Amino acid sequence: MAYQARWLWYHRVTKQPESRLVKPEQIASSYNQIAQHWDCPEFNHVNGIEQHTRALQFMSRCGRALDVGCGSSGRVIELLLQRGFEVEGLDISTEMLKRARQHHPNVLFYQADICSWEFPKRYDFISAWDSIWHVPLDQQLSVLSRLCVGLESGGVLIFTTGGVEKPDEVTNPCFGQPLYHAAPGIFALIRTLEQADCLCRHLEYDQYPEKHVFIIAQRA
Repeated sequence: MAYQARWLWYHRVTKQPESRLVKPEQIASSYNQIAQHWDCPEFNHVNGIEQHTRALQFMSRCGRALDVGCGSSGRVIELLLQRGFEVEGLDISTEMLKRARQHHPNVLFYQADICSWEFPKRYDFISAWDSIWHVPLDQQLSVLSRLCVGLESGGVLIFTTGGVEKPDEVTNPCFGQPLYHAAPGIFALIRTLEQADCLCRHLEYDQYPEKHVFIIAQRA
């Protein structure tokens, strides 16, 4: 969850028996109800910024950047704009995008499901911070592969996941709304990156002992 940045496997509330039962519109509906919590003075607007700054150190150039699951705060987009990137954003929540556009009216935003979205171009930098872990478990690795393919040669991807060894999925409440999270496991993620010609440049449990992991990968 981007607001509190919690990965609550050990606070499991309900277990999803079938990830395909989780539909994108359910995720969108939940975030439509709580979008304001990421767009308020109380939100920690430096959440994830240090990690993105580290990822940008692997870049030898600016260019096109994509924020997948951009949310409503606009903080990652602002960082990338300051670094000279041409930035686009994508989110499935209409309310998140409404607020994002208010912060950055000149940025191109897409309202779409990353599982089926067709990349219009390749990008030099892709961020998927606290977002693609909402993708149904049985589609997570294919989405990761598509993100890698969406990178230019030498492009960098940063994303978050659950620090689990085996595939798992949970649904936990967030501000009164159910939010589904899933993770295919660290081993499967690394294999998928390698198969997509991406090198794992950095992997960190950045909120240990919570199982919140961020990974920086770079396309060969």
